[in-house]
Amino acid sequence: MRPTALAALSLSITLLIAPILTQASGSNATLSQEDTVWLRRDAFGLDTATVAQYRALGRKTMLEKQLDDRLGDSLPAPIAAQIASYESFYTPLDQLLTSIQNEQQQIKAMPDGPTKVAANQALQARGNKLGQEAQQAELLRAIYGPNQLKEQLVWFWLNHFSVYAPKGRVRWELADYEQNAIRPHALGKFRDLVMATLESPAMLEFLDNAQNAKGHVNENYARELMELHTLGVNSGYTQQDVQQLALILTGVGIAPTNGKPEKFGPKVAPLVVRNGLFEFNPQRHDFSDKVLLGKTIKGSGFDEVQQAVDLIVKQPACAQFVSRKLAEYFISDNPPPDLVTKMARTFRHSDGDIAQVMRVMFQSRDLVSNAGKKFKDPMQFVVSSVRLGYDGTPIVNAQPMVGWLNQLDQPLFGRITPDGWPLDNISWSSSGQMAKRFDIARAIGTGNNQLFTPVGSTQRGAGFPMLTTRLYYDAIEPYISPATHDALAKATSQQEWNTFLLSSPDMNYR
Repeated sequence: MRPTALAALSLSITLLIAPILTQASGSNATLSQEDTVWLRRDAFGLDTATVAQYRALGRKTMLEKQLDDRLGDSLPAPIAAQIASYESFYTPLDQLLTSIQNEQQQIKAMPDGPTKVAANQALQARGNKLGQEAQQAELLRAIYGPNQLKEQLVWFWLNHFSVYAPKGRVRWELADYEQNAIRPHALGKFRDLVMATLESPAMLEFLDNAQNAKGHVNENYARELMELHTLGVNSGYTQQDVQQLALILTGVGIAPTNGKPEKFGPKVAPLVVRNGLFEFNPQRHDFSDKVLLGKTIKGSGFDEVQQAVDLIVKQPACAQFVSRKLAEYFISDNPPPDLVTKMARTFRHSDGDIAQVMRVMFQSRDLVSNAGKKFKDPMQFVVSSVRLGYDGTPIVNAQPMVGWLNQLDQPLFGRITPDGWPLDNISWSSSGQMAKRFDIARAIGTGNNQLFTPVGSTQRGAGFPMLTTRLYYDAIEPYISPATHDALAKATSQQEWNTFLLSSPDMNYR
């Protein structure tokens, strides 16, 4: 590394150690510091479109349109076309899983040798490609989605209801999981979100409930459903509650994709439940009565599952757990207890309405009074840097961003344990992380990133960004810290200036 680069890296790390956002006096910026703080919590970082939207609508109307999901999910035409071209998005999941099963059967029938090895490798490569498509689509939506609050919640819930791509067929199911389980319910009722994830093939395979059957009970999903998804650790449930919930969840699984019709007797056929690839198979269910969280649930079939979820999400512990985790993500590692209490009260009174809980948080003074206390996780850092760096320029190659998240140890759908990536500052602020962030800031700031180079092409598109725009002078420059001002003054080129800004504490904290 050149001496100037070493000096820049040292300077960047020094700045990040002391995250103090101070208000510049006498600023004539259109947006106040409070406006910019609110927007940086509301969105994956600032860009011209978000600021224009805020100016046109005002904070109150913009928030209401976001919470009511009236801004839609429409994307710039090139981005929408890119996602639509992905096999995992234009092919229904049942067809994908049928094709993988057919290929596996064909490969199994092959004699051992190079042809069989090559066929296995090709199948694995296809699965990897489908997983990468889901990663890229999530990043592109996070960057270009018009409802930035919803996009942040989609990322939050994907992490909260985490699944691990490399396990089994999960990478084949990721696009369906994001599109049909998480995104439609990101601002809806929490109970509906839990049920959507419960019925998702990705979740059923990741946490093994697809194998949960009478006589062969698997407790994995039942445990994580209470510990990680709804109630939290030490919330009062017992190991017996886990065992009882596992029995309730017997028969909850995935419909066969081998093309052979299932046979159900006349007594159990009316109890079969199908929703896409989700299937409740009464022949695999334990119909005994259960006692969950002190309440008796009569053996009746799939209705037991619905009763159990209703019971769990109505527990005060669920309202507290979910509200605190939302506040931890958006505000600080230790969110104000009074705010969490208000959010939890709203959760209970609104029957778990996520939008109403978010309204309480985004209308509170705590959202803006805790500025600069929340360190961006790698996803937030990468997306906010790209949004600012290439404001309005359609990206043709999202692979570099996937690679950056891998470098920063937060691969999308890559958390092997079901607890999701940590939300606290210390998990993402080590010196090693800072060095990697500086390298990524430099790649974005210098244009050396291939974001605008079509896959397979040798011709580079776009160049380095010009961050000294009106957006910078109106919404960023008046409020950056003196230390960052001093660092920027030492830059010897626009590219170096870009790198310093993107790696500064002001761009890494919100």
